[in-house]
Amino acid sequence: MFSLTPVLVAVVCILIVWVFKNAERSHEQRKAEPQTTARARPWVDEDLRDGTDLHQEEEDTDEWQESEENIDHIPLSHIRYSEQEMTRRSQEFYELLNQRRSVRFISDEQVPMEVIDNVIRAAGTAPSGAHTEPWTFVVVKDPDVKHKVREIIEEEEEINYRKRMGNRWVADLKKLRTNWIKEYLDSAPILILIFKQVHGFTASGKRKTHYYNEVSVSIACGFLLAALQNAGLVTVTTTPLNCGPRLRVLLDRPTNEKLLMLLPVGYPSKEATVPDLRRKPLDQIMVTV
Repeated sequence: MFSLTPVLVAVVCILIVWVFKNAERSHEQRKAEPQTTARARPWVDEDLRDGTDLHQEEEDTDEWQESEENIDHIPLSHIRYSEQEMTRRSQEFYELLNQRRSVRFISDEQVPMEVIDNVIRAAGTAPSGAHTEPWTFVVVKDPDVKHKVREIIEEEEEINYRKRMGNRWVADLKKLRTNWIKEYLDSAPILILIFKQVHGFTASGKRKTHYYNEVSVSIACGFLLAALQNAGLVTVTTTPLNCGPRLRVLLDRPTNEKLLMLLPVGYPSKEATVPDLRRKPLDQIMVTV
C-alpha cells in the first residue's frame, strides 16, 4: 500500500493551509474594494444600482401603502370642443412645437423666474406610475455653480468624444457642429437638471416603489420642453454621459435620485444658428391599422 513519508505529509498540509489562507485573503480584499471606492468617490453608491430589486423589497415589507381605491374620486372637469375648434387648436399646437429647435447659442439675458416656476408646474402635471410623481427639477441660477456643472460635464465629455463614443457616433455629431465644449452652460441664465427618483420613502422611512420612474420622468421632460417653447424660451436637451453621480453630489441630491436630463434655458443669442434639418413627414412616423 502506498504511504506518504512524514516530510511529504508536512508539505501537503502546508500547501492546503496556504491555499485556504490565500482564498480567504482574496475574499476579504474583494469585500473591501467597494468600501475603498466609495470613500474615494462618494457618488459611487446607489447610482450603480438599476433599482430592479426595489419592487421585491417593497413587497417584502409590511408597510401599508394607500391604493387608489382609498382615494376619493371627483367628477372630471373637461372641456369638449367642436370638431372645427379641435382641428384649429391641434393645428396651432403642432405649428408651435414644429418651431422648436435645439439651440446651443443662448443669451445671458435674465428670464422671469415666474415663467420658470410655471413651466416646471406644467411639467409636474405629467402622468406617473401609481401617481408617485418621481421627479425633482433642480433650477441652477448661481454663476459659480453653473460653471462647476460645466467643468464636470466638459471633463467627462472630452473623454466621451475621444474614447467612449464610437467613431460613427462622433461622425454623426460632426454635422451638427457639436463637441465637448459647452459654453451655453455658463451663458444660459438658467440650468434645469431633471432627476428621476428611483424610489421614494414612506412616512416611516421605508422604501416606496416608484413604478416606471424613468418613463414617467421622460414624459414630464416632454411636457417641460413644450411649456418652454410655449413661453418663448429655447433650450437643448442634454444627457451628460457619466456625469450624473458627480452632479448629484455637487447639487446635494440624495442617493435615490439619478440625473436624467439637463436643460440650459434662456433666450437665443443674436448670432444663434441651427442646422437646416427636416422632420419626417406624417406617413413615415404614423401607421393606421
